[in-house]
Amino acid sequence: MKHAALAFALCLTFNLSTQAQSKTNDSAAIQATVTNYIEGYYAGDATRMQSTLHPHYLKHMIHGSIPMREWTGQQMVESVRSNGPADMPASEKTEQVTVMDVSGNIASAKLVTPHWTDYMTLAKVNGDWKILSVVQRIQD
Repeated sequence: MKHAALAFALCLTFNLSTQAQSKTNDSAAIQATVTNYIEGYYAGDATRMQSTLHPHYLKHMIHGSIPMREWTGQQMVESVRSNGPADMPASEKTEQVTVMDVSGNIASAKLVTPHWTDYMTLAKVNGDWKILSVVQRIQD
């Protein structure tokens, strides 16, 4: 009986350790995806941004009294491609990324820049984290 209890305890410890390591790896990959997204925008690198987007990507932009706007992934990529690097001082091209939650193959993250805050939903597709949706609040 002692051997069975020890085996169970070892399996449980290994399983919890493996799950913790998996969440750590996922968090790092999510952080990298969101960072590539915003840095692709800042640099005007449409290919870099596109690599972060889920095929069903949708962004909702909220800005004061302006009616809410929506953009698809294709619209985002085309905007970055046609506009080039973001027209702002380098000192304002900063970001803070927080992975808020990971649950299996979905996650939520928060991106804060000097001019807006994005709340993101991500999905793991073929082992890669992709941004599925964004709700963006533009600072007034």
